[in-house]
Amino acid sequence: MTPAYAQAAADEQATDADGNEIVVTGSLGALPVEGVGSVFGFDKTVTETPRSVSTISSEQMERFGITDIYDLVAQSPGTFTNSFFGVGGALDIRGTPGEVYFRGVRRLDNPGNYPTPIAAAERIDIVRGPASPIYGPSKTGGYMNFVPKSARVQGGSYMSSPEGKISFTGGSWDKADIAAEVRGPGKIGTQEFGYSLYAEVENSGSYYENMSTKQTILQGAFDTDITPNLRLEFGGMYQNYKGQQNGGWNRLTQDLVDNGNYITGAAQSLDTNGDGQMSVEEINAAVPGGLSIFGGFACGGSPFAASVTDACFTSSPNNKLNLTNVGTAKLSRKKTLTGKDDRLDNKATTLYADLIWTGPGDIEIKNQMFYDSYENINENSYGFSQFHDSYVFEDKIVVSKTFDTDAGKFAFQLSPSIRYTNFKHAEDFNYEYFHRVDLTVGYTPASNRLLSTECNCNYDTYVKGHYTDLGFAGLVDLDFKFGLDVTLGARYDTIKGVSNFQEAYMEAPKDISGAKDTDGAWSWSASANYKLPFGLIPYATAARQSVVIAGQGAEIDPFNLAGGTWITASKLYEAGIKGSWLDDHLYAAVSVYKQKRTDYSSQSMTVNQAVETKGLEAEFRWAVDDHLLLTGGYTRTKVWNLTAIEEGSTFSFFGIEDLVNVTNPALYLGGQPIGLIPINDKGDARRAGIPTNLYSLTATYAFDNGVAFAGSMVSVDSVYSGASQVVQLPSYTKFDASISYETGPWVFRGVVKNLTNEKYFRANFTELFGSTIVLPELPRSFQGTVSYKF
Repeated sequence: MTPAYAQAAADEQATDADGNEIVVTGSLGALPVEGVGSVFGFDKTVTETPRSVSTISSEQMERFGITDIYDLVAQSPGTFTNSFFGVGGALDIRGTPGEVYFRGVRRLDNPGNYPTPIAAAERIDIVRGPASPIYGPSKTGGYMNFVPKSARVQGGSYMSSPEGKISFTGGSWDKADIAAEVRGPGKIGTQEFGYSLYAEVENSGSYYENMSTKQTILQGAFDTDITPNLRLEFGGMYQNYKGQQNGGWNRLTQDLVDNGNYITGAAQSLDTNGDGQMSVEEINAAVPGGLSIFGGFACGGSPFAASVTDACFTSSPNNKLNLTNVGTAKLSRKKTLTGKDDRLDNKATTLYADLIWTGPGDIEIKNQMFYDSYENINENSYGFSQFHDSYVFEDKIVVSKTFDTDAGKFAFQLSPSIRYTNFKHAEDFNYEYFHRVDLTVGYTPASNRLLSTECNCNYDTYVKGHYTDLGFAGLVDLDFKFGLDVTLGARYDTIKGVSNFQEAYMEAPKDISGAKDTDGAWSWSASANYKLPFGLIPYATAARQSVVIAGQGAEIDPFNLAGGTWITASKLYEAGIKGSWLDDHLYAAVSVYKQKRTDYSSQSMTVNQAVETKGLEAEFRWAVDDHLLLTGGYTRTKVWNLTAIEEGSTFSFFGIEDLVNVTNPALYLGGQPIGLIPINDKGDARRAGIPTNLYSLTATYAFDNGVAFAGSMVSVDSVYSGASQVVQLPSYTKFDASISYETGPWVFRGVVKNLTNEKYFRANFTELFGSTIVLPELPRSFQGTVSYKF
């Protein structure tokens, strides 16, 4: 017989419109019967919400062994994510970089600064498309809302007694992770409160050479009723992460992908002072202007790859790019661009405090304070380094009022807010040479670069600044009793930004020393759905959402400020149909959409691109009975880069397959040819790495004796690795599986990932580097977890 506390965890509870409790046994919290306020700010279920959205509960993540954001693709359509140098910071949603929210408030940008700690979440909501006006400016693709573990239980009451869990997870490649959580009621004098505490410490190895993960995560949440009408919720999360980025394989060819055949050879050393590294000064002394050769200009050609010939690299100084001792070898997937001294260190701190007052007549006034910061340093031996030291503070007031009438239930929200972002960001990318290192040998003085973060000099860009957003939003939800529900919203933001170059630390001054600007932007949304017979709810949404063009460290480019191109907007058109049947045991949804950035004159290639996306998303979730849960999804996505279409070309690093008129790649692999890729039609501007079609299916069955099985399947189309569409990554189907046994307070779980040992790849920063590097993904791996509940 399943223990009572385990059964409670497996059940899903909510209340219907009449206040009756809904209990769906065995659903793992996967069914949309609870209110989700992360979409519009109103407490509607996913079924009632006129947007494409999915939720993943902590029970689902535990049962299926989900440990990073890449695993979420099996649980939610629209979320296939390219590699950002191997770090799972934020999802690609609808084919473009998304954002991460914490309890409905936007965090600082995190494309690959640190892995988002999803194990610390009570639930993750994935909202596809730009956010509602109530949440402020946001990106085109969508966002992942992180809901931390709560100090209250279902229904909002304090727990009657403490409970907790401690678990250890070990596995392949020296994985070692211990986590503990406890929550319950407390009292200081006569003041009652609820608390939830979570801690996780990891010290793990890696399949890839020169990689490891060390991190500490601390999280706390506290709730207390100051008066019968006034409640305080506060808490936060701290994450100290130490790891590395992973650029994957260099010297990329189709033969390398298909057969593992790698071009070997050593670069010519430029280390004249014998310190074991190449400095910027040593590089320029050997080849003035550096080893990045622009198109065929060195040999009388054009900026395009077709004009690059042998003659570009056979005479001095460009013959310094020639490799020596050239050969071929089979390359292990373990050997990637990560060096022994590479590091990615990030300290992130998130704090929140909500003061909530409920008055007569269903009025509520909520004041939300939010703080998020990171201190980040990223060093890669092939020639890229950066750091961020940035933070954001937001204070938002939401005044809510609900009217229950004979005609329906009508809810209103008004929300003034202020958001201040302070940034310091520097990066070093002009001397970034992936190919100088022979991965079969590793880094040598000929391939190891002296980085800007090591000498605090020669940065390509180093900026400090801040921006302040004063916003005012209003939302209305008109839920008529005859079945029509209309949601309308509007927002206006006035944003003032300042950004200045720190030229004392830069290799060369810019044309401007800095800039400041003040601009305003409107956002709006209009949605409607209608409850038809047989549980069907068709819906439609049109929206315009403003967005600030900020970079990987939350920085604003002074040139964008000077040109007035730092604020733009996106538009969304979406229609679909949802339904819930069999006493809410079966849920299904399908949607079609078109969304695009309205301005292509400015973009951040790392985190905010000017794109147009069209697609279809479908999913179902079915708790067949008390034991069996099935889910499935289908995604069809096409993404185009609008800036590339408008300009007729796009800048990129050239790969071996691009340079078809060079007879021997060894002539230039000691450097990096760069240039323009021609965009002749819309098909040339497709964003690489994102599959057109993706299918997913999951199933889990729990026996009455405590044994449970779970499995997932993801089938992915073949994709091009880069914008030039010269290397194709094969299609693949990946299976994961787990088995669990629960007895008394103990839970034992074993997980196999990539069960069939599928060989597959993930495209890496496709806009710039996709034709030069690619990430070979992990082979079959195992992990085991032992948990004790108390």
